[in-house]
Amino acid sequence: MRTIALALSLFFASFNVYALDISDISNRDAVAGLKAALNKGAGSAVGKLGKADGFLGNDRVKIPLPDSLQKLDGTLRRFGMEKYSDELVTTMNRAAEAAVPEAKALLVNAVKDMSVQDAKGILTGGDTSATEYFRGKTSKPLAAKFLPIVQRATAKVGLVQKYDEFAGKASRLGLVDEGQTNLENYVTQKALDGLFLMIADEEKAIRANPVEQGSKLLSKVFGAVLNN
Repeated sequence: MRTIALALSLFFASFNVYALDISDISNRDAVAGLKAALNKGAGSAVGKLGKADGFLGNDRVKIPLPDSLQKLDGTLRRFGMEKYSDELVTTMNRAAEAAVPEAKALLVNAVKDMSVQDAKGILTGGDTSATEYFRGKTSKPLAAKFLPIVQRATAKVGLVQKYDEFAGKASRLGLVDEGQTNLENYVTQKALDGLFLMIADEEKAIRANPVEQGSKLLSKVFGAVLNN
């Protein structure tokens, strides 16, 4: 009987968590729950990308040659010079992998300025509203952190300077998008895109099943959101 009573008490305790309305969640819990989610999602995303093959081995975030080099890539491969294209792709992705760990501190610090209104707005927003909050708060400082790392990595490849010269001329003729006229800037932006894509994946997973995250607070806060 004690076992049955204990099981029933656990069941109803669990039910009460999910019966909460978002209006029943305290300001303190809302902010704490969101910070936990942001830290968890950001840390996981950085961990997955900021290692060998984090970009290069993941087709969803792997950085391809810029559009302006796609035709050149085909020509090189026809003449058995594919190693040059492969080297550039590898270098771009290795640069992104080296840069991403720099993001963690900035992402964690971004939540410190979060207001209660921000937190509740994110909690009741779309599946990636927290990711968009991160994007708005950290994109510029992250780009500033990433760019020097990318520059050091791509400087080892002689084709970079030639590409920048070629792309600059092509841009003036309207043949290349302005955002691709500098290879380091292109890689930096792609690294940011990949990071925010992975953070969005983590956020969606937390929202979809907060119980699996192993946090009572996350379950309480996001469970209430799911019931609305």
